[in-house]
Amino acid sequence: MKEMNATMRVTLTAVALGGLYFIICQIFGTKTTFHHIHQFLSGQPFVALFITIGLGYYFGKFKIKRFVLGGVAASLIVGVIIGQFDLKIDHAIGNIFFALFIYAVGYQGGPQFFRSLNRQTLILLISATITCVLGLLTVWVMAKMYHLDRGMAAGIAAGGLTQSAIIGTAGDAIMKLQGITAQAKEIMQSNIAVGYAVCYIFGSFGPIIMCTAVIPGFMRWNLREEAKKLASVSSVGKPVLEPGQFDAIDKIATRCYQVGPDSFAAGKTPKDLHEAFQFSSVEAIVRNEKIIEFDQDIEIKAGDIVAITARVKHLIDGTGKFGAEVSRPATIRLIEEVRNVVIANKAFDGVEIKDTNDQSNGVFFSSVFRQTEVLVADPDVKLRCGDEVSLVGRSRDIDKFSSILGKTIPKNEITDFVLFGTGMVLGFLIGMITLPLFGVKIGLGSGLGCLVGGLIMGWVRSRLKTHAELPKGASNFLRDIGLSIFVATVGIQAGPNAVSAIKQYGMEIFFMGVVATLLPIIVTFFISYFLLRIKNPIECVSIIAGGRSANPAFAAILEAAGNSTPVTPFTSTYAIANIWLTLWGPVIVALINVNPALRQ
Repeated sequence: MKEMNATMRVTLTAVALGGLYFIICQIFGTKTTFHHIHQFLSGQPFVALFITIGLGYYFGKFKIKRFVLGGVAASLIVGVIIGQFDLKIDHAIGNIFFALFIYAVGYQGGPQFFRSLNRQTLILLISATITCVLGLLTVWVMAKMYHLDRGMAAGIAAGGLTQSAIIGTAGDAIMKLQGITAQAKEIMQSNIAVGYAVCYIFGSFGPIIMCTAVIPGFMRWNLREEAKKLASVSSVGKPVLEPGQFDAIDKIATRCYQVGPDSFAAGKTPKDLHEAFQFSSVEAIVRNEKIIEFDQDIEIKAGDIVAITARVKHLIDGTGKFGAEVSRPATIRLIEEVRNVVIANKAFDGVEIKDTNDQSNGVFFSSVFRQTEVLVADPDVKLRCGDEVSLVGRSRDIDKFSSILGKTIPKNEITDFVLFGTGMVLGFLIGMITLPLFGVKIGLGSGLGCLVGGLIMGWVRSRLKTHAELPKGASNFLRDIGLSIFVATVGIQAGPNAVSAIKQYGMEIFFMGVVATLLPIIVTFFISYFLLRIKNPIECVSIIAGGRSANPAFAAILEAAGNSTPVTPFTSTYAIANIWLTLWGPVIVALINVNPALRQ
């Protein structure tokens, strides 16, 4: 039986859910059923939260041709639907999980972010500023065309540009207006909330579709492939492996040779062979079908089988050096270890790998990790203090060499909760900082603060390999669970207000929010790509999301990319966008002079 297509699965799922609901209604009655569901979910809001996540990511997997909604956008929609039960979920829940999400994102992208700070970053900031200014101009023009009052215009800006801080800054500015009645101020304050509620859903959803479907589709970009290419460039051409993939070609191998009477190895010692053929080591000697204990000065005799470990390229002509290659004897059981060590001994700073041969007897360099670069451990590579090197060899040999070289990185991946807690506290403290601009106090917010905290701790980890450990599996879990709960919470909280406001004020405000959301994105894309020459697809969509302060869109881009390459362009533009968009609240109140008609 052929696999059902996405449309059929959606249809059958809807029919099944509808049929179940119909049966329950027939048994208990429609009103009673709705009441019981509402009562249950109100008493157990976390059940509603995880229902939203489960259904959202379930429907987000459905594919119609090349279009996939994705778990983020689908969870937002499901959250709005479930939010019709008028559920109360503490805002602090969404805030703390978003903080965990954004911290994990910053931690993963920290090393790359600080390494990439250069003149190109200035171009990205210009693009983000253009996005913010276009958003302000779009709202101002629509307010003039449709005679919107200050409050409604600010609400459309807050929802359409998904910057809730505008609600606070615009509200403060309205309360400070002179010559305006208290009733008029009250109406404008209410209109801010209405405009925000009506426009916020598409304000969150629109950038997701534009950045992950419309723009990539228009440009024929495959974000996953483009992210791989960008990651490859960042890792100096080293291919990026997907989960479950590995390099099948070994750099270091062990082969067995039977020493003949005329072999070079006959009559030599392991020390002689090591000196004659650098980067090779005698690991075992089998004599008379028995493995023997040996030291570096034992004489190798004709007929012995020797196990030689070396780089593969040095073993290719091993027959001419050591003797005929043979299968591994059953008596040989060679156990070796891979260990990562941070170079701390200054005596090795600037030393080429080939010059460590005398001290690294029996130990081989497999890889060298330098900040975000992965270097092939060729003989002429110069070591640097702070490099993380991967060593291969017998445990006793590595013990000797690593004690000289530096500090061993623990094998067990355990979260360093001391520095994790420190990073989170640092993030929240940074978020409390306010910057006075044009008489308005601009708060950085916990989102931006925890992003900076994560970036710093990620950078610390890249410099101090034995500290600030947050294993990849743990950081991925924090990122995914934080994102899913944040998005579901936003949908559930925004649902009731959005629907009631649309019923009361019609669809005009909603469509104004659509324009405020889409127009700046479209114009910014063409300016960034064709004028600012930002040609990399990942950078292009990431700066649009950052310039819009669109966290859900950024999350969707991360999901589409499959790696952390969007972090750097998003981070820098997200920071500047938070400042500009927050400032737009009082600017809108100052630019627009229309006041609401007073209620009779």
